[in-house]
Amino acid sequence: MSLSAPFPHIAVLGAGAWGTALALAALTAGRKTSLWVREEDVLADVRQGRGNRFLPGVAIPKELEVTGDLAQACKAQALLLAVPAQVLHVFADSLKPYLTQGQPLVICAKGIEKNSGKLVTEVAAESLPGAALAILSGPSFARDVARGLPTAVTIAAKGELASLLQASLGSAAFRPYASDDLTGVALGGAAKNVYAIACGVVEGMGLGENARAALLARSFAELSRLGEALGAKRETLMGLSGLGDLVLTATSKSSRNFSFGAALGAGAKPGTALAEGVDTAPALVARAKAAGVEMPVADAMADLLSGALPLGDAVMRLMSRKLTVE
Repeated sequence: MSLSAPFPHIAVLGAGAWGTALALAALTAGRKTSLWVREEDVLADVRQGRGNRFLPGVAIPKELEVTGDLAQACKAQALLLAVPAQVLHVFADSLKPYLTQGQPLVICAKGIEKNSGKLVTEVAAESLPGAALAILSGPSFARDVARGLPTAVTIAAKGELASLLQASLGSAAFRPYASDDLTGVALGGAAKNVYAIACGVVEGMGLGENARAALLARSFAELSRLGEALGAKRETLMGLSGLGDLVLTATSKSSRNFSFGAALGAGAKPGTALAEGVDTAPALVARAKAAGVEMPVADAMADLLSGALPLGDAVMRLMSRKLTVE
């Protein structure tokens, strides 16, 4: 294989909605594709042609290799890691024995580790020092990707790995843009979930479109300040994996985090299992404080989600802050 050629075999580790959609995208790009499935019932259903309960209504082609054998899946030339951010560290430990030195590992999770405040790229670098790390993120709902609808994302990696992965996954419908800013891509993908909850709260409380637009703009300003402090590139945060993902996630009812926030704002007590921003909010605030960056929107969301701040008081805290320049 030449350095400019795509990886012939890609394995996606994790068969949730996002992992399954990425496997279908890799298959569409012409790659031999394997999908590692942890859940025995999902593995059985997919093998018997009943589809994946995490992505209902989407047909799984027979060409997609599905396996429950992690060691077998890791024989692929490049691995896409599609497990939740909060279990990434634990999963990396189980993955370590099967990796080869320098094997490309693409982090496809969005979040910040709750206990440590580390970005997913930092968790992976610490846990898997021998891997060639990359991260894939951007404005992308799994169902749209699985249906082959037009989607653009960012793939960040050092050296020529980003362009190599770009060539491996790109197709007419799935367009990865290459970057070398792993920090910016990881931060944008994590923080947008917190701000999507905030925008959903505004929606649920019936505060109007003006309030939501203002909150979205101030949220991006916060994200930009923290990104600068952590060494992210401004153009990354202005791009697909920053502003693009924020706009999608914070304005669409298809977003789990926005829908969670809307239910919360309407006075309901929604389950938190699929809203990544719930775990990310306190970790984001802690990381910002460590960097000396003020993030009032994220701070209010963290307090609201923990129960330390009543719903109405969260809005009043933001609206009563001292007026300043933009």
